[in-house]
Amino acid sequence: MRTELVTTLKRKATEIIAGLESDQDPVLITQHGKPAAYLMAVEAFDTLNRRLGILEGIARGERAIEEGRVVTHSEAKKRMARWLR
Repeated sequence: MRTELVTTLKRKATEIIAGLESDQDPVLITQHGKPAAYLMAVEAFDTLNRRLGILEGIARGERAIEEGRVVTHSEAKKRMARWLR
């Protein structure tokens, strides 16, 4: 991952964005020597969000199992029947 100063981003935004499109690696933007933001390609951001959504769904399912919120296979089929027609 590259790191760039916010002032460099201001001067070379087009070049930095072009680099994002070619290597898909995020750029850490620093301000006053501290991390301020990440800049990443739209495709990489969308992929990251899809993966996060999947992981959140898995975590919800695991919590449901731990809390005993489960149904049998036949009950699940009955509940899903209206969407599977």
